[in-house]
Amino acid sequence: MEIDILYRPAHSLARVHLAPGEAVLAESGAMVGMSTNVQMQTQSGGFGKGLLRMFGGESFFRNTFTAQGAPGEVLLAQSLCGDMAILDMSQYGYCITSASFVASTPNVEINTKVAGFRGFFSGEGMFVLQATAASPGKVLVGAFGGIQEVYCDGNIVIDTGHLVAWDAALQYKVGKSASGWIGSFLSGEGLVCHFTGQGRIWIQSRNPAEYGHNVGAMLPPRK
Repeated sequence: MEIDILYRPAHSLARVHLAPGEAVLAESGAMVGMSTNVQMQTQSGGFGKGLLRMFGGESFFRNTFTAQGAPGEVLLAQSLCGDMAILDMSQYGYCITSASFVASTPNVEINTKVAGFRGFFSGEGMFVLQATAASPGKVLVGAFGGIQEVYCDGNIVIDTGHLVAWDAALQYKVGKSASGWIGSFLSGEGLVCHFTGQGRIWIQSRNPAEYGHNVGAMLPPRK
């Protein structure tokens, strides 16, 4: 499977090239278009997994697109304007914020991780997706705005609203942005994620929750 990302960074569109019999797994609603020989199947992966995904801010269902008898193409996009990134699966896999997952190769296992307070990301509930694979695979993630890869070499602090994904080998803890809760609230930063270890983190240049709050404040009241 090959993936080309077009129109980046503001309005990215992923073109997925499938060999005959090859498939891609995508989040519900991500498909923009597909070849006529591509067959789509919808599944939840089991009631328990589907319910956890729904609590994590995802759709209950996911779609599998398979090229039948000849090469095929599938066009995919995320719901917000921004860039995409292709992550090659590694030994430990990735943690992904629920709104950032777009698609993956079928061999990638996507589980919803109940992380307690550590996972209480602003606007993301208390859930994080965990992507693992026993063989080589790919994950396609999307962002609101641009995507920047940063490297944690010991310690780094990232605003939770700007997180897209990170190497699962990293340890993380969500806490206050300032020394106290009042200072954190007044700073406008809210919660931040403290990472420790060595690994990569992908961040988005815009915060969806903050954007929605600012745009919503400019809209006329509902009648």
